[in-house]
Amino acid sequence: MNWFWPCRRQWNDIIPENKITENEYSNEERGRIPQGIFPFFIPKKDLHYCAADKNGGIMNNQGKSIIEFGEQMLGNHESGHRILFLSVIGEIEGHELSPERTKTTKYEHLLPLLARAQDDKEVDGILMLINTVGGDCSCGLAAAEMTASIEKPVVSLIIGDSHSIGVPLSVASKHTVIAPTATMIIHPVRINGTVIGAPQTFEYFKLIQDRILDFVEAHSRAKKQELEQMMMKKGMMAKDLGTILVGEEAVKAGLADEVGGIAEALSWLHREIDRKKESL
Repeated sequence: MNWFWPCRRQWNDIIPENKITENEYSNEERGRIPQGIFPFFIPKKDLHYCAADKNGGIMNNQGKSIIEFGEQMLGNHESGHRILFLSVIGEIEGHELSPERTKTTKYEHLLPLLARAQDDKEVDGILMLINTVGGDCSCGLAAAEMTASIEKPVVSLIIGDSHSIGVPLSVASKHTVIAPTATMIIHPVRINGTVIGAPQTFEYFKLIQDRILDFVEAHSRAKKQELEQMMMKKGMMAKDLGTILVGEEAVKAGLADEVGGIAEALSWLHREIDRKKESL
């Protein structure tokens, strides 16, 4: 099988320009190629999935998806399952743009990816990696609702933090895994900008808060009353009310199903995909 190098970029001085496939390199030329390049060769049959990058090299669509959306298709497991990997990182950007230097997950990117995963027969399950400080409540809750409505197996892995509106996103999956040192933070709804000091404003805050708590209660083992108590807890956070749950504490609170990492998340996902296929 011929293999192509998808990231040629500026290494024309290292290997001859007219040599494209791995088979055409001499041992001497292979020795001049930086270590770690050859594992990224892609099969010739997949060349039609490639596109030229801005430096004139070749970059496949998987690489572009990771850069643009934090998305990757996992399909090399011995089971043959095809799993869509999505990452929710930084701030969840919604109706307003975040500052330029802020790392964000845009909900207008996330929603189409979730819709495609539900509709695409080639996708067997979804692995959602979560490391977010929260963000737009309305848009984060919309993404959580869409995640919860997907009929395929979905597992979320909290690998760093799941704060604020990240909590509904975490529990929206069928199974939630949290790393031993990862945290979940529950705090009252906040708003930036001008606030009108009227009873209706606080009623609106309470409405948003109830929507979030009702969703979390419906998709986890936590009770609304307990969530409200954690949300209004004093003394744990210096500049805010709320509760910080670390690893096992989130499991005990009913917001996560197990403590683990990528191995545990994928193991559950493969088992659930097999179970679902057997039931069909």
